Order: sequence, then C-alpha cells, then structure tokens
Amino acid sequence: MARTGIDYGGMMHRALQGLIADVLERVAEHGLPGDHHFFITFDTRDEGVEMADWLRERYPEEMTIVIQHWFDNLTVDDEGFTVTLNFGNSPEPLRIPFDALRTFVDPSVEFGLRFETQESEDEDDEDDEDGDEDGDDSPDGAPNGGGEVVQLDRWRK
Repeated sequence: MARTGIDYGGMMHRALQGLIADVLERVAEHGLPGDHHFFITFDTRDEGVEMADWLRERYPEEMTIVIQHWFDNLTVDDEGFTVTLNFGNSPEPLRIPFDALRTFVDPSVEFGLRFETQESEDEDDEDDEDGDEDGDDSPDGAPNGGGEVVQLDRWRK
C-alpha cells in the first residue's frame, strides 16, 4: 500500500481561503466595521475571473482592488466572490475565484496574507525532476526555500 504524505500546504491554502470567505461573508451581511478595508490582488489570467474586457486589457496579468468606501453586490460562494466596484464613475461587476487570489490585506489591523502561485511550485518540481541542480541547497543537504514561516505575533492585540 502506497503511503502518501499530508499535504499541509494545500490544507493551509484552503483554510486561508475559507478565512477570507468568512470575512467577506460578514462584510456582505453587515458592511465594513470601523476602519477595516481590504486590498485584494488577484491573477486576471485565471480562467474563472470575470471582468470587463477594458479592465482585462488594462490589467492583463494582475489587478489589485480596494473594498472600502463604495462597493455593491458583494456575494460569496464556495469558489469565490463577486463584487461591483466603481472605476472612474463606471460601476463594473467582478467575479474573482479564491484560487486567483495572490494577496489579501486589511491595513487597518496590519493583517495580510500572500498566496504563492502553484505554477511556480510546479516549475520548481519540474527542474528537480530534470536533474537540473542550481546549487541552492544548503550545506547539510536540506533544500532552501519552498516554505514560509508567517509570524502572527505582530497582529495580536
């Protein structure tokens, strides 16, 4: 019987997406409390992203939106969220899958999340499989990088 490892990275990724979904659901129901506001960066190339053609032309790879003073029609489901935002007095609906998210920041409480792209991880894996050694391994043989330690202490009150 083949043993498979525990995919902690994938589990954490899904848990953090769930946290964002919970936050957005609360905002959809009750509005933004106090000084809270969000900067959300997402990959506009993700197949589930729905946005106006002129916005996609202006932001062909990545876009950061701000949910703060004016937003409308915020809805959240298991796959992502929709929101209407104002771009130069032109309200535009957006559909953003959680898998397209790159960053989620609430600067009012110094909270932020960054999601690494799966593509870059896949490319790294392919390099390893091809036997391309780039000399980045540490002297003790443990690979460098690939993981990130997030210190949460600074966001605690």
